[in-house]
Amino acid sequence: MSLTTLPQLLRPRALRPGDLVVIAALSGPLHAVYEPDLEQAMVVLERMGFRVRRAPMLEAGRHRWWSAARPKEIAEELNGLLRDPEVRAVIAHDGGQSVLGYLDLIDVEAIAADPKPILGYSDISLLHLVLYARTGLVGFHTDLATPGLGGQWQRAPAARRAELEKLYSTLLTGTEPIGALPATPSWECWRAGRAEGRLIGGVINRIVLAQATSYALPLERFDGAVLFWEEAGGQAAYVWSYLQVLRHAGILDRISGMVVGIPHAIDGLDAPDASPTLREIVLDVLGDRDIPVLGNVEFGHAGPNLPLPVGIRVALDTHQRTLSLLEPAVRPLAATAPGG
Repeated sequence: MSLTTLPQLLRPRALRPGDLVVIAALSGPLHAVYEPDLEQAMVVLERMGFRVRRAPMLEAGRHRWWSAARPKEIAEELNGLLRDPEVRAVIAHDGGQSVLGYLDLIDVEAIAADPKPILGYSDISLLHLVLYARTGLVGFHTDLATPGLGGQWQRAPAARRAELEKLYSTLLTGTEPIGALPATPSWECWRAGRAEGRLIGGVINRIVLAQATSYALPLERFDGAVLFWEEAGGQAAYVWSYLQVLRHAGILDRISGMVVGIPHAIDGLDAPDASPTLREIVLDVLGDRDIPVLGNVEFGHAGPNLPLPVGIRVALDTHQRTLSLLEPAVRPLAATAPGG
């Protein structure tokens, strides 16, 4: 498929109670110390009503350098899951530094034939962006299994866990728009305004990396889009530089709105030596572009993730501090044709 042709939005079919969800090592390895967190993640998914299985390579201690396996091996296992009609969704065990190694090995024909939700964030952002570019597949930017469902979720208040479980279950099984995502007092209006458009985003460094490959999103995909991004680690100056790359690429001139996640472990933010805030960095790069910006939203590395489906239309009102999903992320069970 030529990337100059914009594919139609490809929604997976809605999951049903008892459907099989597989947890797979799509990037980094499983360290033995996190085995209990992985087991707890399986409990969470089962409580949502799904059957859960671990992919064969998801074994504690198995690794190759910083990865769960060689890129070819990861791709082979992922492709097997994409081709298996029993598997109805795949959730990444963790992030890491491996997805760039197998972007060219993914069976996109299997995705087109039987689209399935692929869940995760961090390095998995690359899968969401590239598969959205190549096939139109909705990307499920959600928590990872082990550090998320089995880790951060368990440290959240009980009411928040219950809210997230219901939200994730509705995202995967519901065929009506979710509407407004649950806001918290952390959300900040960094620039007032309203926008509607398709959600595109992920970790900002992965957005930049994806755009440097031959599988980059065509710039037309950013026309009117609501760009969401977060960052973890590194320097505040790196974030400024990544935003400058998006400016030079023309992306900031095309989007209609921006949603920024809570920063995590970024050196040089809010330091006592008059370092900038993340808000100041964003507004500095945006300049006089009249783009509404909502900041400090719960997605990314800083805590339990609100689900942000890549490709789905949203409404953003930064003055009211609302972000609403205007479309379902999945299609009805009876539907056979892809698209939205």
